[in-house]
Amino acid sequence: MRHIALILMISLLATGCSWLGFGDDDEEGPDTQGYTEKEFFDAIQRSLNARNWSNAIQNLEALEAQFPFGDYAEQAQLELIYAHYKSSDHEAAIAAADRFIRLHPQHPNVDYAYYMKGLSSYSQGRSFFSNFLATDQTKRDLGLARDSFTSFNELLTRYPQSPYAADARKRLVHLRNILARQEIHVANYYFRRGAYLAAANRGRYVVENYQMTPAVPDGLAVMAQAYYLLDLKDLADDAVELLAANYPNHPALDESGSFSFKEDVSGESRSLINRVTFGLADNSEPPGFDSRSTYNPLYQGSGALDTDEDRAWYHWITFGLFE
Repeated sequence: MRHIALILMISLLATGCSWLGFGDDDEEGPDTQGYTEKEFFDAIQRSLNARNWSNAIQNLEALEAQFPFGDYAEQAQLELIYAHYKSSDHEAAIAAADRFIRLHPQHPNVDYAYYMKGLSSYSQGRSFFSNFLATDQTKRDLGLARDSFTSFNELLTRYPQSPYAADARKRLVHLRNILARQEIHVANYYFRRGAYLAAANRGRYVVENYQMTPAVPDGLAVMAQAYYLLDLKDLADDAVELLAANYPNHPALDESGSFSFKEDVSGESRSLINRVTFGLADNSEPPGFDSRSTYNPLYQGSGALDTDEDRAWYHWITFGLFE
């Protein structure tokens, strides 16, 4: 109920502000006709300081059109990236950043364009409701997260001493964790489909390419289980040995360090009773691994991991739109 009340309150406040005339970002700014370039730019700065993003964007575009080779043209292009970002027009911010990088690859502030491009992709990948509801980002389409990762990585590669490098590194760590966890989700899906080789490849990809992320223990567990089901016992034993040596507290290991293997329970090998009763009887769960509550500090003790048995109320009322 708290979530519903919060959303309703925000909607009412937004409607009320619009009705009363507050927060109207479309109000006209000062008439800039006849302004010098400096006066034009100063007027834009006042709009930015007043958080009048739409007016600032309009005047920044007009400034560049009227003074394309002026003293403030390049700075105006940078300000335009920021104004688009603050107005939540992330696609326009990315396009403006790409344009600046293309036109001014040697500019002393081009690192800012790379940073804002990554930040815009990062923000665009987070839905409005994710700020209020406990959605699991790792189960969403992560195309924008990959774009953000690429931009931040390029920033650090090209400009490791940039003032934006420290924040970019922190965001890269977060993005790597998200991308690695999604690989585990895909592997769990492959287990349900009986595609054990595909699951094994996903687990190995995590172990090889996302080292030092909280998904690595599950990557090893995926490999162990998948190789076991593929009857590749030596490879399964190697994965179990690595898991037990490095992550002895993994939920798939018992007190003696032995792996709790599951037999083939994919859709293709269901029992006759399970098929006749449409899954209501003799319903064994396929393998699935998610040890975030053990190895990811963000989830430890939070009980935030959702399961099919314990879905949030908003998962049901939105037909699975929100996890």
